[in-house]
Amino acid sequence: MPGAGVSLAPVEAGPLQVGQAFGPRYHVIKLLGTGGMGAVYQAWDAELGVAVALKVIRIDKRRTESAEAEKRFKQELLLARQVTHKHVVRIHDLGEIDGIKYITMPYVQGHDLASLLRTGGRLPIPTAMRLARQIAAGLQAAHDAGVVHRDLKPANIMISGENGDRQALIMDFGISASADATTEGVVVGTLEYMAPEQAKGDADARSDIYAYGLILYEMLTGPRIVGDATPQSRVAAMKQRCAEGLVPLRMMDASIPEPLDRFVMRCVATDPAARFQTAAEVVSALAGLRDSGKRIPIVARVTTPMMAVAAVLVLLLLGGTYAATRKLVAPVKTHDPMTVVIADLQNRTNDGSFDHTLEPMLKRALEGAGFISAYYRNGLGPLGVRAPERFDEAAARELAVKQGLGVVISGSVTRQGNSYEIALKAAQTVTGATITTAKGRASGKDQVLPETTRLVAAIRKALGDRTSESEQLFAMASLSATSLDVVRLYAAGMDAQSRDRFDEARENFLKAVQLDPRFGIGYQVLSAVSRNMGQLDDAEKYIRQALRYLDGMTERERLSTRGFYDRVTGDYQQCVKEYGDLVSRYAADPIGHNQRALCLSKLRDLHGAVDEMRQVVSLLPKRVVFRDNLALYSDYAGDFQTAEREARAVEEPDVYAVIALAFAQVGEGQLPEAADTYHRLEAMQGALGASFSASGLADLALYEGRFSEAARLFDEGATADLAARSPNKAAMKYASAGQAFLMHGQKKAASGAADQALRNGTSVPIRFLAGRIYAEADQPDRARTLAAGLGTELTAEPQAYAKIIDGELALERGDARLAVKSFNDANGLLDTWIGHFDLGRAFLAASALPQADSEFDRCIKRRGEALSLFVDEEPTSGVFPTVYYYQGRVREALGNAGFADSYRAYLDLRGHSTDDPLLPEVRRRALTRSAVHLRGGDSWVDRGNRRHVGRAAA
Repeated sequence: MPGAGVSLAPVEAGPLQVGQAFGPRYHVIKLLGTGGMGAVYQAWDAELGVAVALKVIRIDKRRTESAEAEKRFKQELLLARQVTHKHVVRIHDLGEIDGIKYITMPYVQGHDLASLLRTGGRLPIPTAMRLARQIAAGLQAAHDAGVVHRDLKPANIMISGENGDRQALIMDFGISASADATTEGVVVGTLEYMAPEQAKGDADARSDIYAYGLILYEMLTGPRIVGDATPQSRVAAMKQRCAEGLVPLRMMDASIPEPLDRFVMRCVATDPAARFQTAAEVVSALAGLRDSGKRIPIVARVTTPMMAVAAVLVLLLLGGTYAATRKLVAPVKTHDPMTVVIADLQNRTNDGSFDHTLEPMLKRALEGAGFISAYYRNGLGPLGVRAPERFDEAAARELAVKQGLGVVISGSVTRQGNSYEIALKAAQTVTGATITTAKGRASGKDQVLPETTRLVAAIRKALGDRTSESEQLFAMASLSATSLDVVRLYAAGMDAQSRDRFDEARENFLKAVQLDPRFGIGYQVLSAVSRNMGQLDDAEKYIRQALRYLDGMTERERLSTRGFYDRVTGDYQQCVKEYGDLVSRYAADPIGHNQRALCLSKLRDLHGAVDEMRQVVSLLPKRVVFRDNLALYSDYAGDFQTAEREARAVEEPDVYAVIALAFAQVGEGQLPEAADTYHRLEAMQGALGASFSASGLADLALYEGRFSEAARLFDEGATADLAARSPNKAAMKYASAGQAFLMHGQKKAASGAADQALRNGTSVPIRFLAGRIYAEADQPDRARTLAAGLGTELTAEPQAYAKIIDGELALERGDARLAVKSFNDANGLLDTWIGHFDLGRAFLAASALPQADSEFDRCIKRRGEALSLFVDEEPTSGVFPTVYYYQGRVREALGNAGFADSYRAYLDLRGHSTDDPLLPEVRRRALTRSAVHLRGGDSWVDRGNRRHVGRAAA
């Protein structure tokens, strides 16, 4: 398992020795490889509490090559620090100890891409495409930061994970340059991946794109260089490649799709002008290809005169080939996302029914354009701000400037006899320049709303909407048909909801749907309010009623309503699909992206959830809740550094930002810091902060093996939750207390805690945890009853948990084969961390050791998911340390020479426990192995007990 930042090669020795301390912070574990004048080691970082890759060079001022190594070393640090991206290596620390300069980076469990290709040959096209997207994204981040890599090659790309879960990480910026720096006349890089112009001493961002194309070429065809090559043959091969170019991919493998062939061959064009000119263009081109390498069809609206042209294009696309002389029709450019704030319309009618009434309908009408997201007084919740009492054009513009919103809509309603004049204006936020104005006259009060929606069509057109006015008006017909009284109640409900007055909001929404039983969006917001009030049955009832009146909603509302229904009922697959349809049509909709991210997280597609939240944060960078979610999903995805950065970026942290920070600290091994962070929650947001604080501190106790203390803290927290009328939170704490009792070997107490959990909550997670406790606490009948109930539900999540309980029961009976089947079935329904953990235990019981080892490796890689098993922010990291115990058991049985490392990892976390019944066994197994090492003259440090074991101990 190589570390980041080096191309591995056989080496006899490096500047440091395995086993030595390197300063007070680092302990060298093993040599990974060498590069230039230094070496890379796996080391233990005592400050971070994690393994890191330690890259060092020894500087000898008398040698010119040593000076060059120091120069490149500094260059790598300075440039790599400019790039922040999940697919680019991040520098932890730098310094100098005893004349040895060093930097530390994440220790990546995996292999460099060069080794992967040498041992496994070419990659399947879907795998190559997924890695290509990741590398391109990292390269774009580097280029956007002004950094050109100049030595991009497979050996400088680390690959972690397995099969469809592989992740790429670009490393080694040692000869990188600023994009503004001149490199003319200086030849740098690796011969096999140099662009033609780079071989002449001229390199820019397009040289990186050439190397990127060569890498993808090799992923699809296998390594180009096989066996040892002499310097002369390497130079000759480079000259031939630069002069003649590469053979098209399809000439080597006709199964490679033509669009993918064209993409790669454009990257490796010998003429820089013929390549993609920026990494952003590469990323954009990749977005037009499926993982199969085939083109994603462009779906565009065509008018009748264009039908013949469209038919020809469809035939060409289906045929898969284009005549060499035929020009491609450029796709219709989609409008960039636009955010709009609507000021309070000036009510000059002396009729209070127009106060704050038309604005929500303006929002609904404006958002019929896919690129617009609009916010008004009572719809500022997604921005995390409240409107001032006077929210006129000036106040709206001030808010828009602070929030980074692009356009301000203002206007007025004036009564003139029996008629009404409506005026609207759209202006640029920063300059205040008027974009357009629109005026209309309504013959009576009942015509004000239809006339207002008609004017919105003109505003949308001026903002860039290319939909015809007739189509817009047809789509908005349901809005204008709504009575003004219903709209007024809807607006009042939205106002109350924005102030967290849910009872008042519910009353107004109920009156609105009673007045107009076909007011579908009214039922949708009733469902949302009911969910916020914890009335889950009502939430489901109202969302079902909303579905009956989809025809009275805008397209955007229909998609959102169906997606919300899927979320409420737990159909997360369909939820992802509905919200996916919504954001593909309305790309600027932050709520759609956020809801899709939530449903992706429930399916444990955490990288997908992170990607969605990045889009939301780019739309609304100052909205706290969205940055909270980005931090939390990054935690669950195991990207603790990003999570910590995003959590700390919140200017006024709320409970969830603090939880995200605590999770990141646990993931990075900073347990005292995590405890301090959980203590911060005690005084935040009343009972909510206190509840999460209690859960977090109890979970840390469980994590460190302080089982009695954990059970006590969970019980005290549950009592406080019940006093605060939060029975569901109390139920989760009782279930967690049951887990603590089980780990302590107290089965009767564990069963009692599960009883208390079920008395206070019957949610799917509570029933699952209770059933799992009963299975291990010798209560099989009660476990079977809960499993049967979960198994009869319609959605995948409860069905998966039912299978896990079945597997636990089979394990308790000693039927490992049936347990393996049950856990595999569960993971097929929903890919959960706990499902893989239990499957690993079942494989171990069945003596299927390689399979067990794979499952425990997967659990360690996905440790972020263990932070909150149900991705609901309830801390559950206490389940994680036991993975190291089982991994040690498996590797010991396999005869793995390093199996004691797993036991020592367990001791690192729970070595100080006085409650843990596993500790005597773990110490015996670890010490038995250590004695063998010591007889050979080695020594090791038991970090769990912080004592040195030397030769005399044998």
